[in-house]
Amino acid sequence: MTTARTAEPPRLPVRDRATAHTRAWSGVSPMLGRLATEQATGVLFREHGTLHLAEGLVVHAESPFAPGLDVLLTARGTLSAQDWQRALNETAEDQDTGRLLVDGGLLAPGTLELCRLAALYDAAYFALAASSAPGRFRYGTAHPGRPERPVPVAALERETLRRRDLLHRIWPDAEPDTAPLLRADPVAAPALTRRQRTVLNQVDGARTASDIARRVGRLAFHTLVDVRRLTAAGFVEMRREPPPPPPDMAQLSTDPHITLLKRLRDALEAL
Repeated sequence: MTTARTAEPPRLPVRDRATAHTRAWSGVSPMLGRLATEQATGVLFREHGTLHLAEGLVVHAESPFAPGLDVLLTARGTLSAQDWQRALNETAEDQDTGRLLVDGGLLAPGTLELCRLAALYDAAYFALAASSAPGRFRYGTAHPGRPERPVPVAALERETLRRRDLLHRIWPDAEPDTAPLLRADPVAAPALTRRQRTVLNQVDGARTASDIARRVGRLAFHTLVDVRRLTAAGFVEMRREPPPPPPDMAQLSTDPHITLLKRLRDALEAL
């Protein structure tokens, strides 16, 4: 009796760990993943911000919800506002303001790199938020203010998801992220950290978390963490718009239909 020999199954592909971290993951934005795979250079415009790419890597990000590099550098005295403005005025369209400051001895290279990467991740978190409109990409040249080590799309998306999960675990409602904030009186007030106290002192019924981040010169995501913790502890609540006023009764009284109904009512009461 002979035994039939079956062919060995093909081996599974082996993951290349050396390059896996640079591949496009597209777990947050499929369009961004395709651009990374394409190694595209240009600007991706999204509803809540923009991402600048160079050969498929993210080199810069901007969002109206996150403070820019200028705020991070000047708000706490790392650089004077006058020095930043002077360098900005001297920067040509294809030049890097931060590099001019470093070359002029006003800013350490390491400080610029750390602030630049922090600002990139901060703005990218908002730019990659869920949107109601499709993104669009404009091919072109790379942004001049790029970090020494551009960020792979896969790394940026993983960090974005990690931040979303962290905020959800602190307080699952995202409304405090964008709503004007009011101070509240918690029933049992826990001790606050100095950073949380700084944020709470800026709550005035009109400012949002992004407004507070700019005022104190802090990353917007870090401010969101503090705002959600303050909300969970009962120190902060959202300012909600008052309900619309009731309709003007004087205007209703002139409506012929209302007048007819009143006459019918009076006639029935008189029977």
